[in-house]
Order: sequence, then C-alpha cells, then structure tokens
Amino acid sequence: MFDATSLFEGRAATLADGRAEIGFIADGGVTRLAHLYHHEPMRVLFPTPATGDCLQAALVTTSGGLVGGDRLSIEVRTGRSARVQVSPQAAEKVYRSSGLDCRIDVALIAEAESWLEFLPQETILFNGARLARATRIEAAPEARVLAGEMAVFGRIGRGERFARGLFRDAWEVRRAGALMWTDALLLDGDIATPLEHPAGFDGATAAATVIYVGPDAPEQLDAARRALIDGETVRCGATLVNEVLVVRFLGRDARILRERFGHFWCEMRRTLAGLPTVLPRFWLI
Repeated sequence: MFDATSLFEGRAATLADGRAEIGFIADGGVTRLAHLYHHEPMRVLFPTPATGDCLQAALVTTSGGLVGGDRLSIEVRTGRSARVQVSPQAAEKVYRSSGLDCRIDVALIAEAESWLEFLPQETILFNGARLARATRIEAAPEARVLAGEMAVFGRIGRGERFARGLFRDAWEVRRAGALMWTDALLLDGDIATPLEHPAGFDGATAAATVIYVGPDAPEQLDAARRALIDGETVRCGATLVNEVLVVRFLGRDARILRERFGHFWCEMRRTLAGLPTVLPRFWLI
C-alpha cells in the first residue's frame, strides 16, 4: 500500500521555509488589502465571502504537508476598524520525522476597533511527527480577536494513532502590550500513555482551543457556554482567565469534534461581531 510519509522523507535536503504576511486597512468603511507577501510553499488566496460577511483570506501550503525541519511563519495585521477572517484552505499534514522538528509560528496583530478571525482547520499529526507550534496575539485595547487551533492525533481512518514524536502547542496573548495569558501543551516521547490515560486525554483522538480577546470578553462567557455542545463523544468547556476567554474541546471522534467546533465558531462570530453564521466555502463540515 502506498504511504505518503515515505514520499516526503526525501525532502530533507530541501527543507521548506514558507512565510505569509498579510496586512489590512479600513478605507471608507471598507476593509482592503494593504500588504501581501508570500514565499513558497505558502500562498494566500482571497475567496469571495458570503453575502454580508467580512473579507476573507485563505492560506495554502503547496508542499502537501510538513516534514522534520520545515518551517512556516504567518503574520496577520488588521489596521484600525478593519474586519477580516483568515483560514487555512485545508487541513495541514505533519509527516513522520527522522529527528528534526518542524515549526509553525503564527502572529496575529490587531489594532483598535478591528476584528480579526483566525479560523483553523485540523493539523493531522502522523505517528512519529515532530511539531512545535506557537501562536502569538497582540491586541490593542479596543481590538477583538477570535483565534483557534485544532489537532488530530494520528491518521484515525487508517487506524494509526500518534503514539510517539513531539507536539508542542504554545499560546501567548498580549493586550495593550501587557501579557494576559500564556499556555503550552507538550507531548513528547511516549505520547500514547497520556493520550489514553483517564487522567490525561482519556482516549481522545482530537483536541482544539479557541481564544477570544476583546473589551467585552468577560461579558461573553455565558454566551460561549451556551454555544457549546458537550457530551460523551466531545467534551468542551469555557472559562475566563485575566479577561481572556478560553475554550477547550477534547474528542474521541475527530469528525464530530470538527462539527461541534464549527457550530461554536458560527455562533460566536454572530454574537461577537454580528457576522453571518457561516463558515468559508472551503471549510466543509
């Protein structure tokens, strides 16, 4: 049987170093692109949004996945009063590594009165993958940022679990320059044990995080909890830490977690920004 992992292991001599920089401004009440730079294997596309929705940007990784040593850097800036949604076009695959780590760095910088959505799709961690991901949010006092990340622990459809390797998922949130919240998940070495342990991930095959930063975050905790669909297959909860709204998802079924995540995102973008309860056309459920 063909295994895509072996195909990408031969890329070690030509490691990817992709970068995408996107900047937006509000001009006469209309959000426009002000700055764009992308370097392979990253590309930025601008699909037509749904009626009444904000400007959209789609991130594309043309290499077909990441191997050990690859690096992607993403920076999104929204000027005063700009309103944008940025999302990967498809799930990101992280293949088995022979030893090197791959890295994804995301910087989200929002100026006053702007709205910035960073809507993820899944990062699929193959067994033996090594990924260090860091997401940094810098928000002005009156800016609002809704950002998330989602991970799937293995190629579940093939019966493969993410049992060994590295996954470090770090967050840093600053508002008006002050550190409001920082967090890091680290799975290293024997990953199967914490994923299966009842006091750990309890058999989950996927996990997700959503962060909301804004002047109204403390008032939105109840709305976030109402938008969640909790159950045996997917466990989820919302809390407030230093005026940062933090939402977690943990699921035994990655497909159902994705559905619940998408439902939550739609409800919150309507509640927070008055935007349509729709996801991008390429973000299929």
